[in-house]
Amino acid sequence: MREKDFEKNIFINCPFDKDYLPLFRPLIFTVVNFNFNPRITLEKSDSGKPRLEKLLELIKESKYSIHDLSRLQSSKSKEFYRLNMPFELGLDYGSRNYSVDLSEKEFLILETKPYDYMKAISDINGLDIKNHNDEPEKIVECLWAWFIETVGLTKVGSPLKIWYDFTDFNTLLFEDKFSGYYPKYGESKAEKMAKVEIEKMPIPEYIREIKNYMKSSR
Repeated sequence: MREKDFEKNIFINCPFDKDYLPLFRPLIFTVVNFNFNPRITLEKSDSGKPRLEKLLELIKESKYSIHDLSRLQSSKSKEFYRLNMPFELGLDYGSRNYSVDLSEKEFLILETKPYDYMKAISDINGLDIKNHNDEPEKIVECLWAWFIETVGLTKVGSPLKIWYDFTDFNTLLFEDKFSGYYPKYGESKAEKMAKVEIEKMPIPEYIREIKNYMKSSR
């Protein structure tokens, strides 16, 4: 039986480390902005379920997927390539080609610079891959174009509007968290505590904050 939100679910395959956070947040914001559901392995903490099982469930429940391969390259001597992202892309690609129920799935593949992927995973040569140059505003442009070209959305405004909305959301989120600590802790401590709270915010809570912002601004 197909997941009831299959048509609106987007499986997100990307790094979850601190360095990727400046790209991850506008990515998630843009997905929610278009009224789609970002599906991520971190959305639930179930120690009794293996990560691979969670991945397969999310892939099966999502018509769309976003795969960011921009962190394939090792950055230090003797450091291994990061293979989780291409592995998950392979699982997703296989599901589309070997399951009749999932044959309509659509992907967006991202990288930093054009053809970087060729050095690590040349088998996907020929697929339409967009590059974001590790720039937060650019990743919004990539998603905006994909939602028009592949998902088929129309009258979606400009990517610059989405970016401005994202920056407004960040400002309002900080002000809300800051006001919860100030004046009890003083300005300096309140500012630091607000920033830490936002930085450590679990993914489901962050998505709820975006949805609340969308409701109040539309």
